[in-house]
Amino acid sequence: MAAIPRFIGQRIRRREDPKLIAGKASYVDDIRLEGTLCAAFVRSPHAHALIKSIDTSAARRLDGVVHVLVGDDVRGKIGSIPCAWPVANRPFNPVLALDKVRFMGEPVAVVIARDQYLAQDGVDLIEVDYEPLACVIDPEQALAPGAPLIHQEFGTNLVLAAEVASDKVDDIFRRADKIIRFRFANRRLAPSPMETRGVLARFDEGSGELTVWSSTQIPHMLRSYLGKMLGFPENMLRVIAPEVGGGFGAKANIYREEAVIAYLAKQLGRPVKWIERRREDLATLTHGRGQVAEVEGAIRNDGTILAVKARFVGDMGAYLQLLTPMMPSLSGMMLPNVYNLQALAFEQKLAFTNKMSTDTYRGAGMPEAVAIIEHLVDLAATECNLDPVEIRRRNLVPKDKFPFTSASGVEYDSGNYEAALDKALEMIDYKQLRADQIEARKQGRHLGIGVCCYVETSGVGPSSFFPGLVAGGWESAKIRIEPDGKVSVMTGSSPHGQGLATTYAQITAEALGIAVEDVRVLHGDTAVVQYGIGTFASRSLAVGGAALSSAIGKLQDKMKRLASFLTEIPPDQMSFGERAIIFNDDPNKSIPLQKVIDAAYQFRTPYPGLEPGLEATSFFEPPNCTAPFGTHIALVEVDIETGSVSILRYVNVYDCGTVINPLIVEGQIHGGTAQGIGQALCEEVVYDDQGQLLSGSLMDYALPRAGMLPMFEVANTVTLTPINPLGAKGIGESGAIGGVSCIASAVLDALKPFGVKHIELPLKAERVWHAIQDAKHQRA
Repeated sequence: MAAIPRFIGQRIRRREDPKLIAGKASYVDDIRLEGTLCAAFVRSPHAHALIKSIDTSAARRLDGVVHVLVGDDVRGKIGSIPCAWPVANRPFNPVLALDKVRFMGEPVAVVIARDQYLAQDGVDLIEVDYEPLACVIDPEQALAPGAPLIHQEFGTNLVLAAEVASDKVDDIFRRADKIIRFRFANRRLAPSPMETRGVLARFDEGSGELTVWSSTQIPHMLRSYLGKMLGFPENMLRVIAPEVGGGFGAKANIYREEAVIAYLAKQLGRPVKWIERRREDLATLTHGRGQVAEVEGAIRNDGTILAVKARFVGDMGAYLQLLTPMMPSLSGMMLPNVYNLQALAFEQKLAFTNKMSTDTYRGAGMPEAVAIIEHLVDLAATECNLDPVEIRRRNLVPKDKFPFTSASGVEYDSGNYEAALDKALEMIDYKQLRADQIEARKQGRHLGIGVCCYVETSGVGPSSFFPGLVAGGWESAKIRIEPDGKVSVMTGSSPHGQGLATTYAQITAEALGIAVEDVRVLHGDTAVVQYGIGTFASRSLAVGGAALSSAIGKLQDKMKRLASFLTEIPPDQMSFGERAIIFNDDPNKSIPLQKVIDAAYQFRTPYPGLEPGLEATSFFEPPNCTAPFGTHIALVEVDIETGSVSILRYVNVYDCGTVINPLIVEGQIHGGTAQGIGQALCEEVVYDDQGQLLSGSLMDYALPRAGMLPMFEVANTVTLTPINPLGAKGIGESGAIGGVSCIASAVLDALKPFGVKHIELPLKAERVWHAIQDAKHQRA
C-alpha cells in the first residue's frame, strides 16, 4: 500500500490564481442585483468645523435621486463605530457627522440614486454651511496647554497615558558607560489596497434577512458589530466577504459606510451599493503608523545594550476605530526586539488630532518598534567602534534561553536568532561586501549595507489579548467528507491574498491521504461558515490552521473507529495512507477510504457510539502568540549629487517554523518587504496645518514601484513552535517589519563618511540630499 502523499512543504501553485488571472473572480463591485441603487457621500472639506445647516433640497429635486440622509436622520438609530481597546476617553463615533466635523473627509450626508453618476451629481448639489474652527494636526501640539479641543466633553486631547517601567532601569542608566539619545518618527502611511472598500446590502422583506457584502477581513465580527449598531438580530443578518483585493489590516475594522449602506437597504427595501473612490480611500481608510518617540539607550563600552527608555506620542486621529489605541502599546511591547535587554521603560501618550484615525496596518506597531531599536543598535555600533553585525551578535538572545521573556514581559516561544543572522551573512557574502564597499568609495561610489534582525508576535490568538472585542482570539474550522469522497473545509479565517485555499488543502490532503484537488475551502460567508474571527495579525495558519488540524484529527479518529468495526482491527493500530486506512502491523493490508466513507453515510449497520456522517468542528484557542523572526540585509547605493537611493541586493532569511508552502510564504515576504521599502523610501501621508490632506491622490502619495525593488533573495531556518500542533508561525507581516529599518540602516551606512547619523523617514531624495549638504556644512 502506498504511503500517504506528502504535500506539506511543497511549492504548489495557488489554486486561487486562475480565476483571478482570468478576471472571473467576483469582488463587491462585480455583484449585480436587480434594482440596485448607488450611494455617494458628502464629505467635509474642513478638518474642524461646526455644521450650521445642511440644505439637501436641490439634491432631492434632482431626477434620479431616490433618497438623502444626514446625521440627524440617524441620530439614535445607528450606534457608534466601536472601539474594542479599553480607554476612558472614548468618544461617540457617528456614522454621519452630528453638529460638528473633526477631520477632512468625515461623511456628513449620503445621496442614494439610480446610478453612481447621479448620486455624485446629488452630492455636488448639497450645500453645507460650516463654521471653521481652529484645528490641531500635530499630536505633540495637541497635548500642549491651550490646544484646540477636538472632543469638548473630555476637556483634553489626551486619549490615554500609560507607563511600564522596570524598577531597575534608572540604576542601569546611572551605571552605563554611554547614553545614546535620539528622536524617531514613524510617519503616517496609507495602506492603499488594490481594491478600495465596497459595500452592497440587500433586505429581503419576505424572510426578514439583511445581507451585506463587504470587502472586509472580519465578516463574522462585522456581522456582530453591525447587529449591535443597527439593533438588528444576528441570526437574520448575513455578511459575505467575496474576493477581497488586499486589506493589510485596514479592512479588519468597522466603517461608517458599512453601517449606513446596511441601514439604507432596510429602509428603502432595495439593494444599495457604495464603492469607494481612490481619493476617499486615501482620506478615510484608516492610516497606519503615526508615532513619535524620544529614545534613550544605556550602553556599555563593549557594545552591550543594557536598557532602553522610550517616550511615545501616538497620533490617534479624530476618533477611535476598532483597535486604534492598541498600536503604540504593541510598539512598546516589542521594543526589546531580539535583544537581551536587562530593563525597559516605556511611556505612551495618545492624542486626538484632526485627522483620519490610525489603526492596524501590516505589522501593527512592530515595524515602528523594530525601526527604533535597530537605529539605536546602529548608533551604538558607531559609538563603540563596532561592526553593525558584531554588536547585534553580542546582544542577541541565546538559543538556549527559549522560551524567553523579554524586558517588556513578552514571551517568545522559540528562536535561534544567530542561525538566521549567519545564514543571511553567508548568502550576501558580508565580508566581501564590506571589501567591495571600501573599493567603491575610492571610486566615488557610496554603497551602504543595512542589517536588521527582527522578531514579531504573530498568530495573535489568546482571547485575553483582546479584552474588548466582541469575540475572542480563537479560530474555528469545520471539515466534512462528502459521500463521494470529496472534502469541504469551512474556515473562520477570511483570506484576501494569503493563499489559504491552497495551504489548507495541503494540510487536509496530506492528513487524509487524498489529492489537493479533492479539497474545497469555504470562507467569508456567515451563513455558510461557523463563527470565526477572521484574517489579520498573521494568524491564519498559526491559529486557523491549528483549528483545521484539530478538526481533521477528530475526523480521523472517527474514521479509524468505523474502520475498526469493519475490519476488527483496533483503531490504534491504523494510520492513513493514499486513499486508504493502513494497518500498522501489516502495511500491505488496508481498507479503502471510500469504503469507510460509504459506511458512514449508508449506516446500514449500527456502530455503537458513532453517528452517521463524516464531519468535525474544532475551535482552537492558542495559549500564546508565536514569535517568528529573521534577518534582512540590503545593499544600496546613494547618489550624493541627487540623494536618490538604489537597492542593489536584498537578502531575507526568515523563520516561521513549519512551512506549508514555500511559494506562498515567499510571495508574502516579497509583498511585505515591498511595503517596508515603501515606508523607508517614499510613503508618507501629509496634512497641512489646516488639516488639508496634501497626499490625497496617487499623484501625491508615492507607492513603491516595481522598478524600485530588487530581486529578493529569500531563504529560511526552521525553529518549530510548541504553541500549535503544526509547529507553524505567522509570516505575512515579517517583510514590512524588517524592511523599513534594513533600508534606513543601509542608507545611513552609505553616508557614514559624511557623518550623517539620522534622516527623517521616508528617505526621499530631497531629504537625503539635504542631510548630505548639512553634514558637509557642519564639517566645513
